[in-house]
Amino acid sequence: MGLRIGVDIGGSFADFAVLDDATGELKTLKVFSRPDSPGSEVLRGMEQLRERDGIVPADVDYFTHGTTVGVNAVVQRKGLRLGLITTRHFEDVLDLARLKGPDMYSLLSKRPAPLVPRERVFGVIERLAADGSVETPLDEASVLDAIDRLKRSRCEGVVIALLHSYRNPGHEHAVKAIVEREMPGFFVSCSSDVWPIIREYERTSTAVIGGYVQPKVSHYLSSLQRALVETGIGADMKVTKSNGGVMSAEAGKSNCVQMILSGTASGVIGAAHVARQSGLSRCMSLDIGGTTADVALIVDGEPQYASGEYIGDFQIHIPSVSVSSIGDGGGSIAWVDEFGVLKVGPESAGSNPGPVCYGRGGTRATITDAFVVLGVIGNASLGYDSVKVNHDAAHRAIGALAHKLGIDVYAAAEAIVDVSVSGMYAGVSRIVSRFGIDPRMFALLPFGGAGPMLACYFARALGMEKIVVPTAPGVLSALGGLIADTRNDFVKTTYYDLDTTTLAQLADDVRALETAARDWMRAQTGNDIDASVFVSADMRYKGQSFEIDTPLEMSWLLGGDTAPLAEAFHREHERLYGHRDERAKVQVVALRLVISAATPKPKLVTIEADDAPPVPAGTIRVYMDGGFHDAALYRRADLKAGQQLDGPAVIAQDDCTTSVLPGFRGRVDAYGNLVFTHRK
Repeated sequence: MGLRIGVDIGGSFADFAVLDDATGELKTLKVFSRPDSPGSEVLRGMEQLRERDGIVPADVDYFTHGTTVGVNAVVQRKGLRLGLITTRHFEDVLDLARLKGPDMYSLLSKRPAPLVPRERVFGVIERLAADGSVETPLDEASVLDAIDRLKRSRCEGVVIALLHSYRNPGHEHAVKAIVEREMPGFFVSCSSDVWPIIREYERTSTAVIGGYVQPKVSHYLSSLQRALVETGIGADMKVTKSNGGVMSAEAGKSNCVQMILSGTASGVIGAAHVARQSGLSRCMSLDIGGTTADVALIVDGEPQYASGEYIGDFQIHIPSVSVSSIGDGGGSIAWVDEFGVLKVGPESAGSNPGPVCYGRGGTRATITDAFVVLGVIGNASLGYDSVKVNHDAAHRAIGALAHKLGIDVYAAAEAIVDVSVSGMYAGVSRIVSRFGIDPRMFALLPFGGAGPMLACYFARALGMEKIVVPTAPGVLSALGGLIADTRNDFVKTTYYDLDTTTLAQLADDVRALETAARDWMRAQTGNDIDASVFVSADMRYKGQSFEIDTPLEMSWLLGGDTAPLAEAFHREHERLYGHRDERAKVQVVALRLVISAATPKPKLVTIEADDAPPVPAGTIRVYMDGGFHDAALYRRADLKAGQQLDGPAVIAQDDCTTSVLPGFRGRVDAYGNLVFTHRK
């Protein structure tokens, strides 16, 4: 066994986690990411690891990578200039969406503009029935007309999403063949190949999101593969997936929609590992990087999974770790609108130029600059000495906003933090309502470069009384990629009424899914490793609009009795909605199968204990809760198990900074985690 390396590349930093399988030792590093030169940050990071720790690339036998390239492109609307081909008369599918506004209580609420505007949506003549049979054959002349309009619209790629293609992909594939014949090298994607689910809007929007980022992600992965070869790493690169698993980089190039939440899912997998080791039965992870803040629920050490997660303004209907992504990260830009109202994000300064305080050419104030003004950042090494904080530049940038707002620079800096926290509060409400939980009953587990810095603000806003900051929060997403299992999801739309005549067909469908799943696993791992399979069914009462994912046992389908499967659905319905209707007919809309194969997991080790009060490295002046305070500055590496500290305080370490507000008390647990509680 050699070294395993996990790399997570975000909008601002590339994080490295290096695990020695023989000793269990973990080494970490951060370097600036390079969106302009994908892969160069890996070269730089490996060179620094060699110089600092003597890590030899030839000793690396496992390499995983998670990235926020896809999600950042969607949040910031910096993807491909796409066209969309639909069945004629269904050109408004993206604009109609689900006829719901973002805020049902606001008369001025507007749906976000789709990623493909109406003028770049082109209908073709064809029609399939709901069972997949052909009602109207595909008219090639209409396809050629659509291609001509694609050219005139200067489209860089096209997504094909035709009616009922989840049943029969033939027409979509025929259109794709014509486009590739007429426009060699042009990017083409079919919705039936991306994720063949029922419902036109959900399938189309998911395919559009995938097409919007796929060429960018594919180019990025190819560049990264070349960089690995250049460094001397011979291991095949794995990429983390939205569902918390890993797959080969080659699979990621052709199906990047499955890895669009790659970086965020990796973080949740790392957080779940910490939660299990720390005995946290219920926790909410908070991952704040340079561009986004992401929240997820972890129950009994397991992440919650769902379909329909938000990426910025849009839902993506693939199985994924249930994460709510919003546009407030440490590099999110603060600005004042035409009405004099302070706003934060969604635009991010990224890594280049980055926040003003980094001194890399940034001129617009960010959340990170606000924390410099507040006195939290700039008192110790930041980003493994890759960042030299320019205090004066941050004060000038925040001061310009303060002048527009008519307040002093410190109040403006704290207002930026408050606005960003309010945005995160709104984002987490989607998960709270979906799973019907009370956040006050959950511990908060913050990570990412800015997570521990904002954790106390966020926990206080939600009424959460416990915060657990892991030992290396700034690189937890990279660690999550290292321990993620090889995992994939499969789906088949069934749309059967649940009765004895359909049980045999359901059993055949499950067998077909399992065969495809095991073939996929062999292709990914190269052998018949022991893999676990989990099967569920999307079920509903007949006439309902939406389904409930219900666990399914194969024995229920082979027993000739519908009662076990029906009871499982009734039970789930009652758990979620508080009632059940055993007289109503039940439908099985789709079957889902998950296959996974475990990877080795590192064990957390206990640290040295000491009952004596921790000795601060110094005292600093900070602005918190509307006033100045003298706060203790601690070095994370100096803290011992059992020691306690009170806010206001700042805890510095190479990969992040932890801000402790007044009213919070902290202790160091046996594994080195910081555990804070809010004193009322």
